[in-house]
Amino acid sequence: MGLGGYPFGMKPSVRAGASPAISSPVGLQPPAPLRIVGFDPGLNITGYGVIEIEAGQTRLVEAGTVRSRGETIEARLLTIYRGITEILSTFRPSSLAIEQLFVHTRFPKTAILMGHARGIICLAAAEAGLEVHHYLPNRVKSMLTGSGHAAKEQMQLAVQRELQLRAKPEPADAADALAIALADYHLRLRPRPGGRPRFRENS
Repeated sequence: MGLGGYPFGMKPSVRAGASPAISSPVGLQPPAPLRIVGFDPGLNITGYGVIEIEAGQTRLVEAGTVRSRGETIEARLLTIYRGITEILSTFRPSSLAIEQLFVHTRFPKTAILMGHARGIICLAAAEAGLEVHHYLPNRVKSMLTGSGHAAKEQMQLAVQRELQLRAKPEPADAADALAIALADYHLRLRPRPGGRPRFRENS
């Protein structure tokens, strides 16, 4: 399938085994952790990153890449589609975040090829009944580093810090996908004072 997972080293959260002062009523289970998958689309390599949020704490589930194979664009897109559907069925995320399409005047062909991969990911998400949330690269970079023009290594270090990993996430495609998933949580779901989400996603 061309699917490569990278379970990066993670510094585990330390939780004391204290007795709760208030217990849940019998028969009621605590809410399930929120799980978000982020994708950094590309026709050759698509990065993916799955994170989980519980009690305001984020942790890495898995990250890696889907590599397309085949002599024709149809065959390569089929490889991507199968890899994406495998990820969605394996990790069963609550929502999906993806890099928004942008066109660089010097490299218009790159945007076209990226658009093919984005379409496949959106199709797989629709089939799985998932909402898709889109974020421009500079917004993701700004949220994690404070600069909309952060370099690849800066982004890797920011993801390492956010997820308390022992090492920088590799490859960069997987790190970018994790950054997109983290941006989705911080920009769309993490409440600010007053209980409201901080920002709306890119339209």
